Amino acid sequence: MAKNNLAASFRDPSGFLFKIDNTVYRQINSSYREHFDFLLKSGLYKKLTSEGLLIPHQEANLSLKQTSRAYKIIKPTQIPFISYPYEWCFSQLKDSALVTLKIQKIALEHGMTLKDASAFNIQFFEGKPVLIDTLSFEKYKEGEPWVAYKQFCQHFLATLALMAYTDFRLSSLFKNYIDGIPLDLTVKLLPFKARLRIPLFLHLFMHAKSQINYADKQVKKEEIKKSISKTSLLALIDSLESGVNLLKWKPAGTEWGDYYPENNNYVSSALKQKTNLVKAFLNSQKTNSVWDLGGNTGLFSRLASDQNIPTVSFDIDPDAIEVSYETLKNKKEKFILPLLLDLTNPSPALGWDNQERDPILYRAKVDTIFALAIIHHLAISNNVSLENLASLFAKLCNNLVVEFIPKEDSQVQKLLATREDIFPDYTKEGFEKAFANFFLIEKCELIKASKRFLYLMRKNGQKE
Repeated sequence: MAKNNLAASFRDPSGFLFKIDNTVYRQINSSYREHFDFLLKSGLYKKLTSEGLLIPHQEANLSLKQTSRAYKIIKPTQIPFISYPYEWCFSQLKDSALVTLKIQKIALEHGMTLKDASAFNIQFFEGKPVLIDTLSFEKYKEGEPWVAYKQFCQHFLATLALMAYTDFRLSSLFKNYIDGIPLDLTVKLLPFKARLRIPLFLHLFMHAKSQINYADKQVKKEEIKKSISKTSLLALIDSLESGVNLLKWKPAGTEWGDYYPENNNYVSSALKQKTNLVKAFLNSQKTNSVWDLGGNTGLFSRLASDQNIPTVSFDIDPDAIEVSYETLKNKKEKFILPLLLDLTNPSPALGWDNQERDPILYRAKVDTIFALAIIHHLAISNNVSLENLASLFAKLCNNLVVEFIPKEDSQVQKLLATREDIFPDYTKEGFEKAFANFFLIEKCELIKASKRFLYLMRKNGQKE
């Protein structure tokens, strides 16, 4: 029976996560007993789980305890794929912020408060943001300020403001500051007009100034902790909610953001044939999970998710991921997760001992990968050899649905227009030779009215 503790929760004295045979459990330490019992007794747990705001759990046998400090062992509902805020589109982060504030309001109604407001405590489950840290609550004491206020501002409000007012790409600062983007840095990067919005002025600019003032002085903890009534605390939450709601970001349309269905080389009959081929290839496999690398707005990803197959739809384009996520919300989809991914520079291992945040490509196992209309970008634009591509895919999946687009195609010609053609092996024959070192090519179909080919491959050594 394989066991290991998960580094993501090592900072919390209340308990920690661990795995047994790929199943995640949470140990609740005796030091958190009072708060955990109150979470259940107050009705807060029932309220939050019934509304899909907190991940539910089952109590497990205490014999699974990892240390003598254990009070309870619980088995949370398992999340198919763990994602991090720097991989989310704007609306995913915004919805996560609003869910966090909603949970805090409900907690106060039940005599509790969030002691943590980390964006990393939110995950997407069945299409919605949900709190996964059962140990984030503590009993509320009248007059105490919200201890997670600073964390919320740094994790959510600061990041959203930077994305909305300055540049979407600043969300990647989360990789450098996994405890939240510092407010002094935030206000330096925000334009002056952001000050004109009262919630941002109060919670970012004035908050940052206050932090600087306290940093320069030796102030006792009790002097910083000013009494605040419950009514004032709720007003604070309302103000934060107003600040989040006023922030907007809309897709502007990028080179590949509107790739399907108009802006490509497919006539309608060819696109329909490609769709049918991908669907047929998918149905010929026993597939429990799909990753679509270069999923764009999710057209082909949804061929899997519509069959209730958990599907992660990756793309480098924030516009495409935003559109895909809005589609998910509108259709109330449960089996697709759109995420940002630069396959040439994927999210790395981060945090303490490089283990707090796992690298994106190795957080879960996947049965089948779609690699459609992406090989030419990686091989031509980024100089990644076909051999390296095949090797990576073989590390990640058992089955591969992959498209090869030859040099004669106008989309490849666009990529070659501004550079020398230094890719003699980028041919159909060279593609098949490189991938044959790792995969068995089971099917190859020419897509009509084009010179593009769609392949179904199975990793060498895999049985049907």
